[in-house]
Amino acid sequence: MKDKKKLIIRIVLTIVFALIVFYVTLPPLNIHDASFWFYLLFIFVFYKFLGLTEITSVREFIITNTRDFQKQSISVLVVMGIFVVIVLINIIVSPVFNAKSYSKRITIDETKTFTDDISEVNFNALPLLDKDSSQKLGDRVMGQMPELVSQFTVSDLYTQINYNNDIIRVTPLEYASVIKWFTNRGDGVKGYITVNSVSGEANLTKLDKGMKYMPSALFNEKLERKLRFSYPTEIFDEANFEIDNEGNPYWIVPTVSYKGVGVKKEITGVVILDPITGDSKKYKIEDVPTWVDHVYKADLIVEQVDDWGQYQDGYINSIFGQKGVVMTTEGYNYTVMNDDVYLYTGITSVVSDESNIGFILCNMRTKETHFYSVAGAKEYSAMDSAEGQVQQMKYKSSFPLLINLNGKPTYLMSLKDNAGLVKMYAFVDVADYQKVVVTDSSLGIEVAANNYLTTTIGEYSEDTLLTKDITISKINMALINGNSYYYIVDTNGQKYKAYINVASDILPFLGEGNTINISYTKENDVIEILKIN
Repeated sequence: MKDKKKLIIRIVLTIVFALIVFYVTLPPLNIHDASFWFYLLFIFVFYKFLGLTEITSVREFIITNTRDFQKQSISVLVVMGIFVVIVLINIIVSPVFNAKSYSKRITIDETKTFTDDISEVNFNALPLLDKDSSQKLGDRVMGQMPELVSQFTVSDLYTQINYNNDIIRVTPLEYASVIKWFTNRGDGVKGYITVNSVSGEANLTKLDKGMKYMPSALFNEKLERKLRFSYPTEIFDEANFEIDNEGNPYWIVPTVSYKGVGVKKEITGVVILDPITGDSKKYKIEDVPTWVDHVYKADLIVEQVDDWGQYQDGYINSIFGQKGVVMTTEGYNYTVMNDDVYLYTGITSVVSDESNIGFILCNMRTKETHFYSVAGAKEYSAMDSAEGQVQQMKYKSSFPLLINLNGKPTYLMSLKDNAGLVKMYAFVDVADYQKVVVTDSSLGIEVAANNYLTTTIGEYSEDTLLTKDITISKINMALINGNSYYYIVDTNGQKYKAYINVASDILPFLGEGNTINISYTKENDVIEILKIN
C-alpha cells in the first residue's frame, strides 16, 4: 500500500512537472517535430529521477541499482530504440533515397521570358529603401514620440508588403521590458510603424485598442503561448506581422508539416491571429486571403529551389557527376508585382564562380515560381563592381534590385555611407557587370537612370531602340534638382522629355520649327528621348 501511494505521488509530480515544462517551452504535440521527442525524454528522465529521491546512502544506491539493473536497462534500451528508429526513418525519407521527390518540392515554370513577364521599371513605384534604411527611418519616428519611447521599442521585423498598391514595410511596437509589460498590459501595444519603401515616408499608426498578444508579452498573452494553446498539435513557422487593406494589424503564422521528424519541411496553411482580440482562424494554403503577402519564408523557398536544382538527376549525380546541377546564389531580395510580393535570387552552376545562368521569381503567398534564363553576373559581383566605382568613399552597396530597364535586365543598388544614408545610385548591366554607372542620389533616381542609359546607349540593339524625325512646335527648359530637362511638343501634339546629358551641345540651341531625329524605346504619353542623332 505504501509503495502504491509513493507511485501515485511520483506520477502526480511528473504530470505537474510536465505541465510546467509544456507551459514554458511550448512544444507542439506532434510526433513529426523533434522538440516533442526531447520534451518526452525530459519528462521521462524526471520521472526516473523521482525514483532515486529516497536513496539516502551510497550503499543503498548500489543495492537499488543492482536490484533494478534489468528494469533500468530495458528503459534505456527503449529510449535508445525510439531515437534509432527516428534516425532510420529520417534516412529513409532523405534525398539519398528520394532525390526525385525532393526535386519536386517546388514547381518552377521555365517557359517564361524576362521582357514578357517583367514590366518596364516604374521609378514611382520602386522600393529603393532596403530593410536597414527602413529601420533607421522607423526608429527616427519612434524617437520623436517621447511618451512612447520610454514604454515601447520598435520590433526589427519590418515586413515588406503591398498595402493598397503602396510598397511599404510594417513593424509593430513591442513592450520595452518585463516591467513595461506589467504597467502597460491593460492598454496593450498602441501602434505600429510603416515606412514607404519608395518615398521613405515613415509614420506611426496609433490604434484605438492596443495589441495584447505580442512576442514580448508574458504569460497567456505571449503570442507563442496563445498560438500553442489554441492549436496544440500544429507546428508553426516564424510569425510575420502584416496589416490588411483597412490597416488592421494581424499576425500571419504559417503551419508546417514534415516527413519523418523535422525533415522535408512544407507549408500547409496559415493561422491569422488578431493581436488585439486574440481571435484566430486557420486557413488552408489555397484559401489564404489575397491581402496576405508572406506565407512562405524566404529561407524555405531558397532551400526548395536548391533541391530542385540539385536532385533532378538523382542523389549520386548531385555529389559526383554534378551534370546539370545548379543552385541559388548567396542572398536574395524582394520585389512587388501585381499586388503580390516576390522573392528573387540568382541561379548559378555549382562549378561556376562569378556568373548566373538565370534567376527565379517566387510569389511569397502562392509559391508560384518562374525561372528566367538570363546569363549574367552574380549579385555580389555587381555589388563589388558598384562599390569599386567609388572605393575612395568606402560606400557599401545594398543588395541589388532586379529591374527591366529599356528591355534589358539591370541591377539597381543604393550606395550607403557608414551612417546608412543613401548617397548614390548604381546601375549595373546584368549581362556585363563591368558596365556600371553611379550617380549622386540627390539628383534623383530618374537622373541616375538617364545617366546610365546615355552612357551605355551604344550597347542596345537596333530592335530595342526606335527612331523617328520630329518637328518642334514648342520647347521649354526646366531645372529639376539642379539638372536641366527639356520638354518638347512636336507638330503632331506628342510630348517628349530629354535630360541635358542626352545632347548637351544640341538641346540648348533648339527652337520652334527645328526638325531632329531621336532615339527612344517605347511610346508613352511623354516619350523619353535617349539620343538625338
